[in-house]
Amino acid sequence: MALMITDECIACDACRDECPNGAIEEGDPIYIIDPDRCTECVGHYDEPACIAVCPVDCIIPDPDNVESVEELKFKFEHLQNEQ
Repeated sequence: MALMITDECIACDACRDECPNGAIEEGDPIYIIDPDRCTECVGHYDEPACIAVCPVDCIIPDPDNVESVEELKFKFEHLQNEQ
C-alpha cells in the first residue's frame, strides 16, 4: 500500500530527499505523497526511508491505496524503466 502524510506534518522537508522514487512533494500546507510513485521503498530499502527520517511520525499507510508486495515490486520495476 502506498503511504500518506497526515495533518501532523510540520513541513520540515526531511522526507522529500529520502524518497528514491521522487514521490514526495511540497504541498500547502503539508507535504504529499504521490501514490502512483510510492513503492514503500520496495526494491530500494528494507523499510520506507521517509518513515525512518520523519521527526513527527506523520507518515502512515494510505487506506485508499492498498497494494500487495507483488504490486509494489511491479510498480518499482515500472518506475525503473521510466529512468
